[in-house]
Amino acid sequence: MPVGGKTKVAGVMGWPVAHSLSPRLHGFWLAEHGIDGVFVPLPVKPENFADALRALPKLGFVGASVTLPHKEAALALADEVDPVARRIGAVNTLIVRPDGGVLGRNTDAFGFMESLRESAPRWRADAGAAVVLGAGGAARAVVAALLEAGVSEIRVVNRTVERARELARAMAPATKGAVVARPWAERAAALAGAALVVNTTSLGMQGQPPLDLDLAPLPATATVADIVYAPLETPLLKAARARGLAGVDGLGMLLHQGRPAFAAWFGIEPQVTPALRAAVLADRAG
Repeated sequence: MPVGGKTKVAGVMGWPVAHSLSPRLHGFWLAEHGIDGVFVPLPVKPENFADALRALPKLGFVGASVTLPHKEAALALADEVDPVARRIGAVNTLIVRPDGGVLGRNTDAFGFMESLRESAPRWRADAGAAVVLGAGGAARAVVAALLEAGVSEIRVVNRTVERARELARAMAPATKGAVVARPWAERAAALAGAALVVNTTSLGMQGQPPLDLDLAPLPATATVADIVYAPLETPLLKAARARGLAGVDGLGMLLHQGRPAFAAWFGIEPQVTPALRAAVLADRAG
């Protein structure tokens, strides 16, 4: 679609950003709905991020996605931040308001929960404890989502246990749910009786070491999710499916987190469909 004076412009800010699937994702929805809009990659170095964020309203952008390493900086710089983003401690979506102010949101928790419900419809929040591997920004989003859904016990396992404890302390005041930290050496034991396991680390990603995790302690009804989507079928998911466990890949979280952002920028609530997944996977490098 030709770009004109009324074309709505959004983009993804990151460094680097060439690997991002967001332009393919939002580009698919723009074409699907016939919207006069574009979504472009915006490679922004960390030292230039504050200026770039402030330039969005001046350049006529309707907003932007925010990816690594800018999510915490976006939280500090946005004129207004929604409670979910404040709780998670990161912003992944910027929305330019009519008055020129910039609103910061976090849609990662929404994206994870929607993906979980779509790919593992039998999972229930009251089925048992959840185990979250990792304690970074993605882990905080997953923990926030699980607490909001009503999970009563979340075991956060991290290679640096103090980071897991920090996450648990940050989440504890806002919820009745129990978030407990466990050391990495006890990761297999932490699976005992768990209804859900979520890997938020980079282990198992292309170019990274595999995730060394014995799934034997899990009940036969457990669900295993991995937010890694390169490869789509990680060694963890292969091991889970080999045991007959439900598996949730990382692409769904990426696709679903884009839905509320697209709606805020372009005024239409898009859907995640098999055609969208196929298009994004077809355009993925490697």
